[in-house]
Amino acid sequence: MDRREEKYADAFREEATELLSDMEGVILSLEADPQDQELINRLFRIMHTIKGSGAMFGFQEVADFAHHLETMLDMVRAGKRPLTPELISLLLQSKDLIQVMLSSGESKPQEISEQKEAILTRLKNLDNDPTANNPTTPSATCSINPPSPEKLESPIKQQEIGDAPRPSSKQQQKALTTWRLRIRLNPKVMLSGLDPLCLLRELDSMGECVICAQTDQVPQLDDMNPEECYFYWDVIINTKAKKEELEAVFLFVEDESQISITQLADESGWEVEPKRLGEILVERGDVTKEQVQEVLAKQKRSGELMVEAGLVPQSKIDSALAEQKMIQQLRGSQQGAETIRVSTKKLDRLINLVGEMVITQAQLSQTANRYQDADLLTPVENIERLTNELRDCALNIRMFPIESTFSKFRRLVHDLSAALGKEAELITEGGETELDKTVIERIHDPLIHLIRNSLDHGLEPPEDRLKAGKPACGTIRLSASQSGGEVIITIEDDGAGLNREKIRAKAIEQGLISESDNLTDSQIFNLIFLPGFSTASKVTDVSGRGVGMDVVKREISKLRGSVNIESQPGKGTKTSIHLPLTLAIIEGLLVAVGSSHYVIPLTFVQECVELSSQEVERSHGRHIINLRGEIIPYIRLREIFGISRGDEKMPAIEYVVVAMVEDKRIGLVTDSIIGDHQAVIKSLGKLYEHTEGISGATILGDGTIALIVDVRRLIECAYRQERESLVGGV
Repeated sequence: MDRREEKYADAFREEATELLSDMEGVILSLEADPQDQELINRLFRIMHTIKGSGAMFGFQEVADFAHHLETMLDMVRAGKRPLTPELISLLLQSKDLIQVMLSSGESKPQEISEQKEAILTRLKNLDNDPTANNPTTPSATCSINPPSPEKLESPIKQQEIGDAPRPSSKQQQKALTTWRLRIRLNPKVMLSGLDPLCLLRELDSMGECVICAQTDQVPQLDDMNPEECYFYWDVIINTKAKKEELEAVFLFVEDESQISITQLADESGWEVEPKRLGEILVERGDVTKEQVQEVLAKQKRSGELMVEAGLVPQSKIDSALAEQKMIQQLRGSQQGAETIRVSTKKLDRLINLVGEMVITQAQLSQTANRYQDADLLTPVENIERLTNELRDCALNIRMFPIESTFSKFRRLVHDLSAALGKEAELITEGGETELDKTVIERIHDPLIHLIRNSLDHGLEPPEDRLKAGKPACGTIRLSASQSGGEVIITIEDDGAGLNREKIRAKAIEQGLISESDNLTDSQIFNLIFLPGFSTASKVTDVSGRGVGMDVVKREISKLRGSVNIESQPGKGTKTSIHLPLTLAIIEGLLVAVGSSHYVIPLTFVQECVELSSQEVERSHGRHIINLRGEIIPYIRLREIFGISRGDEKMPAIEYVVVAMVEDKRIGLVTDSIIGDHQAVIKSLGKLYEHTEGISGATILGDGTIALIVDVRRLIECAYRQERESLVGGV
């Protein structure tokens, strides 16, 4: 396979993987409502696309297997075959097998062949009708081989534009929509094994279709390359299909082709006002508006002719023209969204360059402020504004809805609940919440562990739930929401809840805590995140080895996030994960302690107040401040990071940055507050990556380094040091 063929094969694998992910969601939705005809049709279209495109790009084994599934789905769609739980299970297994075929290639031929035969055998056994495996109207399979003359006789008809059919009243009752397509394929498209006729046939199968081949790009015979495609096509189609379904026909060629899809009638079948010939040609780009006006200027307008004939006065013509203009302004036009695929490596490169630009801009601003030159300050301010806009734009490109991750867990809950003999329903909320793509990729495995734990340890068996007065089917609620610069993901179940005493006893048995330790419920529940901790009485395929929850904690900490557990006996457990929106650039508050600089993320900062030496004396050595009647504890950054004052005297005024962490307010005491700062996050080296209270570093405008404070871990570290000092004092 040469590089061009490999490129198209990779494009097919990528697109087919997205289709298979969509297919899984559709199947699981059909399990809840097997009679949903729209979902059945959608499933059929997915399989039809995989089959046809697989054959085009040389994945014949995938195409052949998909053809069997398509035939079965065609029977379901026609009402000849019920969508039973066993058939749904087979469809899920088939989806998994196609995924293996795409990813493994020829590395597992024996295993793939055995699984394929097993699934096909079960499909045949499901069918008691002897004619079911030989349907009278099977879907045609596109072949990469040249079609025979007989196959070239298709229902596609070459007609003049003027003969294009209008939708009949019967079709309008069926809510047909009229679409116009212009299809310009890459001239080299046939070198990849694609037969354009397959695409046209698929369009023709979707409704009443008129296809007109345009030949103005065909060169003279001597200049013609027989391996290139010089034709392009104009298509008018009346169909029930939505725009997304029409776009799916060109799913594997859209990146290097020009596909224009315009709606000519709304979804109810009502037609827009017919356009004039010149308007249509201009809309398609065949002629310019100026060319049409030049031709029309050579003839008299109908209004002028009517005035000359004495039929109406000029004032009535002017009034009619004004009405026509107003209608045209109100009608507007519907434009389809344009998208382009970009490599993640290119995105990462863009973010890195934007980060370096932010640092350079900070250096430039600092230099301009030092010289206070008016001629220099104005362009520097403009550069700062443009850099901020570029930064926001680049970061938004990396933001993706978390729904893509949430949808993958429906299959996990479906399969695992069946394996455990439990009934469970997954409810997702806030899927539109956006997160940095890197965060989404790395949060997937921790969420899997938490959902598995909810199913295995949280939800009770159906009989136990019924005895407790609960419905037999348990509920796991997976939700996401944005709060400031953070995203909060929660996994909540309505199971038995955590057994506080059992966790405490197990922790004492493993030497993690002592009998005398007086821990809160939250501290006891969070013991399950310690390495090797497990309360399971036996080891199973799902749990019991004490591996998983510590991985969850570690991975979330690497993302500069935190995890917390709340539980009520008999009512359920709620796990909350707090994550930053992005890992690239953050807004922070720059502070100084001695000669060291620190950045406190603005997502935690509520306010800043002064701390005088008199207030410190009044607290009698306790690290607390009275802020408008509220007692707030504080942490001295100088003490927690071990920064010596040397010969420095205690300043008369210090500054407290009041931070909010999980509904609790705590102060961070600094020597001075410098101001807001855009921090381009740089990771610490291996020697410092486990430093408590620090999540990264950034470069300031003068080239010095400022450390980024991990507020949550800093507070945990301070509390632990305080407990240790109390124990040592006793």
